Amino acid sequence: MPVEKAITSPPPPSSPTLPWRATSTVVMGMTAVISRAFLYGLNKTETIGLDRFLEILDARKDVQNRERGLITVSNHVSVVDDPLVWGVLPIRYALNPSNHRWSLGSYDICFTNKILSKFFTLGQVLPTHRSQHSSFGGLFQPTITQSIRLLSSPPFPKTYSAVPSSRPSTVSESTPLLADDPFSSGSLTYSTNGTDSFPAPSAYEANRHAWVHIFPEGRIHQHPKKSLRYFKWGISRLILESEPLPDIVPMFIDGNQDIMHESREFPRFLPRIGKNVRVAFGEKVDGEKVFGELRAKWKNLVQLQKEALIKKGALMDMEMGDLTEGLKHSKEAQALREEVTLRIRKEVLKVRASLGLPDEDPKQGLVETWIEEGPKRTGQMDDGSFVGET
Repeated sequence: MPVEKAITSPPPPSSPTLPWRATSTVVMGMTAVISRAFLYGLNKTETIGLDRFLEILDARKDVQNRERGLITVSNHVSVVDDPLVWGVLPIRYALNPSNHRWSLGSYDICFTNKILSKFFTLGQVLPTHRSQHSSFGGLFQPTITQSIRLLSSPPFPKTYSAVPSSRPSTVSESTPLLADDPFSSGSLTYSTNGTDSFPAPSAYEANRHAWVHIFPEGRIHQHPKKSLRYFKWGISRLILESEPLPDIVPMFIDGNQDIMHESREFPRFLPRIGKNVRVAFGEKVDGEKVFGELRAKWKNLVQLQKEALIKKGALMDMEMGDLTEGLKHSKEAQALREEVTLRIRKEVLKVRASLGLPDEDPKQGLVETWIEEGPKRTGQMDDGSFVGET
């Protein structure tokens, strides 16, 4: 009798197609040229710590020798922060997309039609749903999972998820089942809402240990004292779940708020010129010192969840970035995310302080303090700040 052979999916290609890479390079390069010309030709731009940051990027040029991902994190003061801020990098960096940033862009702004969607995808922007505008938003959406995998290296190690037990009575209602992993089919695409389809860059070896930039404030925040809004918890998932712990570089942006202030009038769509812009790159964070204990607690929490599921007969493999309901919503998991987020905010505050800005009230980082903004979602708030949509 003939021996049946198991059918396995072929491994993904090491990188996207040549036409895709070429087009992405054109989009990234064109955007960088425009951003750099605007910053240095029409405004006065100062950088702090740029040489140190370029050394980090230069050490990451050889993709195969990268040992960890890179996270940059900054305040968010205008709608043009990304891509404008990356105009401070020499153009040659934009011509090498595999060593340039991936950013998270608002789905309802950057991905509203096929042309915009293609442009931003080629520009290494990941489609991100905002909870205010979509039921698919939040820190457990597929794009956060994609970011975690970009920061790591394929093939991704498997953890575990809850599945229906052969004895349902042994699985409590407090152990809900995991939603389908949008990446587990081995496809080079993924869906953010179950109906759309986007390339999955983390599937390619060429994107291993990538660079991801994030604005944890989640919205434009223009405060008269240049203080930070509270940080949302998405950044904590990147720090806790990526393997190994990525390098982390905090940044601070000052001046872009004058280029595109939320109070600007006609012509509102045009950026203003002749402004003073400062982009400061902080020291690389000592990740093990700042986050090591929290990551150890996270891994222990994952192990405890695994053991609990084994006892209930409800265990199966799942891929990096997928979480059980317990790892999403338990008090222990939430406490870890809150602490990670507060610590990374302090790192950005250190860069802010290096610019000579006065220390902010320590309570500024707490969500509860933002009742001072008043009931409005955008525009000028009761505390004198301006808050924008993205």
